[in-house]
Order: sequence, then structure tokens, then C-alpha cells
Amino acid sequence: MTLRNEIRLLPWAGPEGKPCYLAGDGTGYLSRLADNMESTQLGLAGELVQEAQHTLDGRQWTPGELHLLAVQLTEALTNVHRIAVSRGARLPAPAYDDLDTLDDLENGDEDRDSPARVPLG
Repeated sequence: MTLRNEIRLLPWAGPEGKPCYLAGDGTGYLSRLADNMESTQLGLAGELVQEAQHTLDGRQWTPGELHLLAVQLTEALTNVHRIAVSRGARLPAPAYDDLDTLDDLENGDEDRDSPARVPLG
């Protein structure tokens, strides 16, 4: 097994709000710290979604409560987006860059110009 060196977008921003990156093989202290931070951020986002659903279901909120909820949801969504971008960038390259080529191979390249048939029922 070989270790790959990769650049990882970290789940926090720098002092001026700029993204922070880590170069390495993903096994060091900062990588583990970033993994724990991502896990915490995702857990908090899930809890916030539940809280938002509860607040909105009650239909008794003040404009201040809605504003605070929007601020918190925006922060959580920003964190989750950063995590998704970071993890997506570390995925291996797809076997096929062109999805049409993949579809043609799956369909046996029978009728390239005819629409795909979807079974009904």
C-alpha cells in the first residue's frame, strides 16, 4: 500500500476568512484534528436542523428567533459545504469522465440516439 500526498481543505478558515489547506498523507495530528472537527460540525448541523424543524412546526416564533435561526443555519450550511468540497476533492478520479460514454457502455451501445427506456410500474 502506498500513501498518497494530497492537499486537504481544512474545516476552518484562517484569520482573514481565507481557506486553510493541509498537505500530507492524511495520517498526522492535524488530519485527525480536522476529522474530529468535521464530525463535530456535522453533528451540530444535524442537531440544528432538528431544532429548526421543531421551531418552525410550532408556528409561534418571533422575528428575532427566525433571524437567529437563519444565522445559525447559514453558519452550519457553510461548514457542511466546506466539508463536502474537501471530501469531494479527495475522491479518486472517476473511471469515466464522460457520463455519456458510461451510459453507452451500460446500454451495449445499441441505439445511441434513442431515448433511454424506463420500465413503468
